[in-house]
Amino acid sequence: MKTRLCSRFAPRVKTPCARGPILLLAATFALSPLARLSHAQQMPAGEGWVSLFNGKDLSGWLPPKKAHTWQVLDGVIDYEAKGGNLRTEKSYGDYQLYLEWRFKRTAGGPYPAKLFNPDGTQQKDENGKPMTRRVPNADSGIYLRGSATTQVNLWCWPCGSGQLWSYHQHKDPEIRKGALPRVNADRPVGEWNRMLITVRGDRVSIVLNDQAVLENSHVPGMPAKGPIVLQHHGGYNEKTGQWSSASALVQFRNLWIKAMRDEPEE
Repeated sequence: MKTRLCSRFAPRVKTPCARGPILLLAATFALSPLARLSHAQQMPAGEGWVSLFNGKDLSGWLPPKKAHTWQVLDGVIDYEAKGGNLRTEKSYGDYQLYLEWRFKRTAGGPYPAKLFNPDGTQQKDENGKPMTRRVPNADSGIYLRGSATTQVNLWCWPCGSGQLWSYHQHKDPEIRKGALPRVNADRPVGEWNRMLITVRGDRVSIVLNDQAVLENSHVPGMPAKGPIVLQHHGGYNEKTGQWSSASALVQFRNLWIKAMRDEPEE
């Protein structure tokens, strides 16, 4: 008998057919029960998961040294796009990372988001000019193993969250295509998203809201180990009184990590 998630986490998007390992993982993950704890402590099913956030403070995290707006608000990590990145004290090698995130709102003017073809190249019009679409936007990301090069984008672009931005113009067609989300699985601004990231060697897979958006994508040059980093982006201009149109007005909760092999943590 299939076990349903509690109503707060019930998927709003149909899970694709499990035709490959990552799709099977997505389907299994979507049906896995969560421990009945507070929303800031919901634990994924299975053994080996370790909490990265206690729902009370930023213990285990290293905020930027300069003035910043990372804080714990109502049991979630809240950010207002001032200061810099937030990173874990520990470093990790191969792992699965589960987290939930949402943009509280967008701010500033619309942002010219790039439009992509299925092969990862940017769409062009009949005159060969790269095409964009202006969208209300917020922007953040997750650095895998501490490197900005391995950033997993969280944003409002038409291609959807999960893109490996540093590789979207890679000369290798397979790497470029693998860096692009297969589907836009984002929920609307203001709603919580569930994300499962699997990092093994130099390969990354991502399930977002029970849909596989990246499957075994090649990430050449990724460090062997590093911290989990929540990205700062954009900000507020006190002189003009305006927000950047791609600011990290973002919240995180339910952050859990599971090592994929026996190795000491740093």
